[in-house]
Amino acid sequence: MKRFIFLVLFCLIVCVCPVVAQQSRELTSPDGHLTFSFSLLKDSVLCYSISYQKKPIVTSSALGLGDWEKGFVLSGVSVSKHDSVWKPVYGERSLIRDHYEEMTISLLKGKSETQKMQLQIRAYNEGIAFRYFFPEHPQGGMDVSIQKELTDFTMPEGTKAWFTNRAQAKYSLLPLSGWTDECERPLVLQLPGGLYTCLTEAGMVDYSRTKFSLNPKKTNTISCSMYDRVDLFTPFATPWRVVMVAERPGQLLENNDLILNLNPPCEMADTSWIQPGKVMREVSLSMKGARELVDFAVKRNLQYIHFDAGWYGYEDKVGSNATKVNVDPRRNPNSDLNLQEAIRYANEKGIGVFLYVNQRALYKQLDEILPLFKKWGVRGMKFGFVEVGSHRWTTWLHDAVKKCAKYNLMVDIHDEYRPTGFSRTYPNLVTQEGVYGNEEMPDATHNTTLPFTRFIAGAADYTICYYQRPEIKAGLPASRYLKTTSGHQLALSVVYYSPLQFMYWYDKPSDSKDEPELEFLDKIPTVWDDTRVLDGEIAQYVTIARRKGEEWFVGTITNNEARELKISFSFLPQGKKFEASIYADDPLVNTRTKVAIKRITVDASTVLDTRLLASGGQAIWIRPLTK
Repeated sequence: MKRFIFLVLFCLIVCVCPVVAQQSRELTSPDGHLTFSFSLLKDSVLCYSISYQKKPIVTSSALGLGDWEKGFVLSGVSVSKHDSVWKPVYGERSLIRDHYEEMTISLLKGKSETQKMQLQIRAYNEGIAFRYFFPEHPQGGMDVSIQKELTDFTMPEGTKAWFTNRAQAKYSLLPLSGWTDECERPLVLQLPGGLYTCLTEAGMVDYSRTKFSLNPKKTNTISCSMYDRVDLFTPFATPWRVVMVAERPGQLLENNDLILNLNPPCEMADTSWIQPGKVMREVSLSMKGARELVDFAVKRNLQYIHFDAGWYGYEDKVGSNATKVNVDPRRNPNSDLNLQEAIRYANEKGIGVFLYVNQRALYKQLDEILPLFKKWGVRGMKFGFVEVGSHRWTTWLHDAVKKCAKYNLMVDIHDEYRPTGFSRTYPNLVTQEGVYGNEEMPDATHNTTLPFTRFIAGAADYTICYYQRPEIKAGLPASRYLKTTSGHQLALSVVYYSPLQFMYWYDKPSDSKDEPELEFLDKIPTVWDDTRVLDGEIAQYVTIARRKGEEWFVGTITNNEARELKISFSFLPQGKKFEASIYADDPLVNTRTKVAIKRITVDASTVLDTRLLASGGQAIWIRPLTK
């Protein structure tokens, strides 16, 4: 009898275990630290969790989309591996590794072969990414309407979020409760155990933008909040949902190539005309101003000048016409601007020209102005006041960038647009705003928050200033004065990444008195072979080192408080000597900008004692010593 009972129990275990095993799956990162766990629960709903070295990052959380939330049957699981290295056209690094374990979970809704959805998951050492994919049925595709995403992120008790409700807004450190609005992405979270997590999206090109909101029914839970519905034909995939994990906040920035890896490779056959560089805007909209700026650009090693809003009239009117020069009288009532002559003069001196165009004119005239601008010799465009968020305008905007590529025009998108990696596929999108930058003159604490939050998403056009100090430029409105030191602004050109880096934003050539420290801005490039976050804490301070060839540039900024730091030069190659030119705030220096220059010999063993003024900063240029 006992033997019979044992055999029955054994048969039950053998029969039941495969069924149970079918309902859950795990995927682990190549280094074994991160694990994504998937489960199909008894009521046919989907859930997942994420752990790092067995510590919970995201606890049991929902998966699904609108009508695709329950009634699933698991129909198949496949796994694969990928490990490659690719070279971007430009970037924060010259080589990028794309290394992950991948799992595809196929699900049938109501056991119908025509109602199939796949959950695609990639486990990187840097984070977990997953998305929903709707394949085309062999008998033909179907329409899918997605009105809501049900993906949740339930975080450990005590998690805090670096919250901002808009792309161009300040940050606050908040608990996962009491939010009065949605949160912009990327969203950086501080976990109680000392880890850092970043929630964001990648590959958001033909879709609706997703922000984050608190789930009103489940504590410590962040939900996805779509801007509007999406109607598409199969096959198609949603954007990637990304959960990055790091032991220190600077690792999130160091690992942000993960977002590029989740986008398709470059689709452009020829990218030789895409040339990043430094740019300064021309605001007088006059021939005198244009020539002076071109000459200043040559002198100060800037690669581009930019004609800002007003060159073609009232930009905010439906009838504005970006095919003709018609200077807005509010900008210059007596303008003599001959734009084509100004472009000819700039190009003759080796300086390229960007033109600003508001979305009103872009929407109405894009197909007309692109060949015209190419004929004029324009190198790029700044898109102004773009519509963002909706499926319609998101798709339109990325299609506009593709059209610009056909005419060899680079693009800088301003206002609320934040990147999700599209510059890998179309690198003529060289930068974008989506940041609370120097147009608003934020304080130093805000500036020390940005490297660990906004810049994880990619390049940001922060618009660096220099001469906007009360002691240098008296008589300006309070909103136009810098709240940081000159050393701080110098350092921002290293700390903040933008392949098209706007310099001297509110300045004009006559503001400059050829201060000695301008040699740093003359020398600094805008794209890099390597990037290291040497030290830093969110909203406190940061030190970032970037390499171009054999030269290194190091930027350090502090928040509104004075600070003493030690900067290790261990990132330098062993056995070589370098000259370090150090540009630091010094109230005793006899210049308007109060920046001292010191040159010392350094190597990999050097540790530099650094004292920063409140709201201050320090920049370093490091060159190999020639024998």
